[in-house]
Amino acid sequence: MFKKILIANRGEIALRIIRTCKEMAIKTVAVYSLADEESLHVRFADEAVCIGPPSSSESYLKIANIIAAAEITNADAIHPGYGFLSENARFSKICEEHKIKFIGASAEMIEKMGDKASAISTMKEAGIPTIPGSEGVVETLDEAKKIAKKIGYPIMIKATAGGGGKGMRAVWKEKDFSNLWESAKNEAQASFGNDEIYMEKLVENPRHIEIQIVGDKFGRACHLSERDCSIQRRHQKLTEETPSPFMTDTLRNKMGKAAVQAAEFIKYEGVGTIEFLVDKDRNFYFMEMNTRIQVEHPITEQVIDYDLVKEQIKVAAGIKITGNHYLPKLHSIECRINAEDPYTGFRPSPGKITNLHLPGGHGVRLDTHVYSGYVIPPNYDSMIAKLIVTAQNRMEAIQKMKRALDEFIIEGIKTTIPFHRQLMDDEDYISGNYTTKFMEEFEIK
Repeated sequence: MFKKILIANRGEIALRIIRTCKEMAIKTVAVYSLADEESLHVRFADEAVCIGPPSSSESYLKIANIIAAAEITNADAIHPGYGFLSENARFSKICEEHKIKFIGASAEMIEKMGDKASAISTMKEAGIPTIPGSEGVVETLDEAKKIAKKIGYPIMIKATAGGGGKGMRAVWKEKDFSNLWESAKNEAQASFGNDEIYMEKLVENPRHIEIQIVGDKFGRACHLSERDCSIQRRHQKLTEETPSPFMTDTLRNKMGKAAVQAAEFIKYEGVGTIEFLVDKDRNFYFMEMNTRIQVEHPITEQVIDYDLVKEQIKVAAGIKITGNHYLPKLHSIECRINAEDPYTGFRPSPGKITNLHLPGGHGVRLDTHVYSGYVIPPNYDSMIAKLIVTAQNRMEAIQKMKRALDEFIIEGIKTTIPFHRQLMDDEDYISGNYTTKFMEEFEIK
């Protein structure tokens, strides 16, 4: 087992990893930018190293600084969390070259599954259902138009290096294709330094359902059931739940089996998710794979009483998984609390928290790094907390979430708490009648 792990991240996920490391008697090293000097992850780690100024590109994305921090503190492993360098093949490779264990996927695996066109091609080979579309990258506009005609409109143009909705365009009519093609390529180039594009048939009003998997170095994989991530705004998830209200036992069995088949086909080592789009007839299609821990992992932990970060560390240390598949016994919902104003188009609201009251009680979990007096910097993602509730069934979980949101008081900044409180009263949400298009018609009052 590792003696000391450096956490190459910040905020709530850094604190989350530190907690598990302490329970495993593993020493921890926090890294931080000058903007995060007062963050709780810095306070609770055994050691802390400043790695640069507030800008991510000069700190949390600066590979040389993170490797230097690991070397001067004698860390024998690095946990990247999610975001930042968690799916950076070069970082994974450099860790390996410096004989520091990267607690995540290998460089080869990240390259294989990180490029979406390549991932889809691999999944086809594995026998996993995929959305009809182009065979890999589409080189020219003329070629793209021919493929669009063949698969039929509406179609989705996607950046191969995409994420967070960047470089994605839905095309409903042929006359709009050229403009949207150029727009997607330009945005992809600006966001990822890579303008390569592939195309898929647009699945209308789908559910976004992901299967949590764990694989070890012995070629075994297991799944830990599903999470429904369909409540999204601009391809950014707002709330998640497990089990999905749309799922049936038959569908869960099929999707779980497909996810394990996919993970074992590529010999995946570590924690990851296989992401699917599911249409109204419950046909499911592979969308992408995330080769890291997910923001929404706590709801899976809650319903099956399983520490995913601990399992991730154990797998990285070469320990076998049991190979069992897990099914949820309870119902869990997560609301992402962002420092944003939902009444002004979710505009970011950095600043000082002047007063804070945290919710508690049976079945309530809060993952956060903020406290009264904490100043939220404007430099990073605006998520400041994850409120997770767990109950015997979905209706009880919704009632518990309402109560917890009412107790959650944050003053000095705007947050998305009022949006989530309204969502919990929405008839369509309560009945489980929602898709990825839900937010397009949801009116915030």
